[in-house]
Amino acid sequence: MLPRDSERNHRTGESESKTHEEPKSETKKVKNLSEYAQTLQLAWNGLLVLKNSCFPTSMHILEGDLGVISGLLKDHSSGGKLTQLKIAQRLRLDQPKLDEVTRRIKQGSPNGYAVLLATQATQGGMGAEGTVPLVEPGLQRRLLRNLVSYLKQKQAAGVISLPVGGAKGRDSTGMLYAFPPCEFSQQYLQSALRTLGKLEEEHMVIVIVKDTA
Repeated sequence: MLPRDSERNHRTGESESKTHEEPKSETKKVKNLSEYAQTLQLAWNGLLVLKNSCFPTSMHILEGDLGVISGLLKDHSSGGKLTQLKIAQRLRLDQPKLDEVTRRIKQGSPNGYAVLLATQATQGGMGAEGTVPLVEPGLQRRLLRNLVSYLKQKQAAGVISLPVGGAKGRDSTGMLYAFPPCEFSQQYLQSALRTLGKLEEEHMVIVIVKDTA
């Protein structure tokens, strides 16, 4: 027994690493960004709203603090999670403006910010967060890619002041920035890029930062 054992240990680690990797190759290989998102923790499911259109969206956490999301994406009237976020402003993707967002992220680290990957929400397989809420009358349900191409065309990120409806009492306040694919957003998707090779699917990177006192 002993000689064979030591012989195995002296062999290059190739066969060892192969046996370790085998179970991985049996699990489904991540083929696109939606599947990659499923490997992350689901943070929010709902509708992003712009003008008369709403876009069913799932947001999965890439980095930062989940507490920021639950704290700022709160529905005051019901006490539960917000199911709808209305984009009311735009932030041009100019370097000084992006630098300001980066500064706010750094200022908010480690517990005052969150970065999320937003992808098209599907009706099924939503996980514990449930299904996308019903659409209000007057709103047209559209695919997320339409919002992405609108923001790309405007060369801007969508901006939402949080909490929705304004702060009450000692509530935290903050901002949500919804970035279409751009140089700024790609820095948060390096791991996805390594896994997939290229990011073909329409997506957004959402940055939520809490205002510092």
